[in-house]
Amino acid sequence: MIRAVFAGRRALLWLLGPPVLFLAAVPLVNQVQPVVLGLPLFIGWMIVATLLTPVFIWAAARGDPVRRGDRAGTDPGPESREHR
Repeated sequence: MIRAVFAGRRALLWLLGPPVLFLAAVPLVNQVQPVVLGLPLFIGWMIVATLLTPVFIWAAARGDPVRRGDRAGTDPGPESREHR
């Protein structure tokens, strides 16, 4: 099933970045002692993960062939409808 979803759309794998940053790393950074800019490591990690989330979404959108309109007969998105 996953192959069917990501067939030709491997850029969508970038969307797995934010959940990994927020959920999988929690046991690794759930510490108070290392301090980042005066904040506990966990809070610093959450701030960095929040700031990186738009980068992951941008990378997925930029690399997605359906959004770029590279596939015939697919909907490229709302941006192309505005110019009609």
